[in-house]
Amino acid sequence: MMARSKSSGRWLREHFNDPFVKQAQRQGYRSRAVFKLQEIDAKDRLLRPGMVVVDLGAAPGGWSQFAAEKVGSAGRVVALDILPMDALADTTVLQADFTEDEALQQLRDALGGRPVDLVLSDMAPNISGMKAVDQPRAMYLVELALDFARDVLKPGGDFLVKTFQGEGFDPFLKTLRSEFDRVVSRKPEASRGRSREIYLLARGRRL
Repeated sequence: MMARSKSSGRWLREHFNDPFVKQAQRQGYRSRAVFKLQEIDAKDRLLRPGMVVVDLGAAPGGWSQFAAEKVGSAGRVVALDILPMDALADTTVLQADFTEDEALQQLRDALGGRPVDLVLSDMAPNISGMKAVDQPRAMYLVELALDFARDVLKPGGDFLVKTFQGEGFDPFLKTLRSEFDRVVSRKPEASRGRSREIYLLARGRRL
């Protein structure tokens, strides 16, 4: 029990001393994660006015907030998470478990048949600390996100997904390269150094 409280205390100290946390608070963003998307967008020019964007694993809403600002009132953001999330302008917020068929139906209903320009996925499983358990769970969510992107992306659409290096990563990367014109990896500055997370950006969905 002591070790656990020490480690959680360390996390809290890190969190509140984190410059990205402070910057998010200053700029009115809901989470430090916004700066990961912001950095990728600055480098790769992902988001443009008028786009239709789906944000999976959206709560508390930092990515959706940034995406909605970039696509403007002519665009649309559909955000989904298993956790509740406060409303956002120009955003449809859905609360559902993405691993359940009901969530997919809610997403399809919200899109109303509109083709999607960009699917974002910042989903991650609850971490147990056991790599043999966590990695398969993480890759399962990644595969589900790709299945969804295959369904809804328009030809030439893009897919940005958080993955974790380890078992299943290389085959997944190979699959992306076979289905999109270009795939690059990104490790934004706001990703914590010890995290195994890496973002894969797949551009130009082939049909």
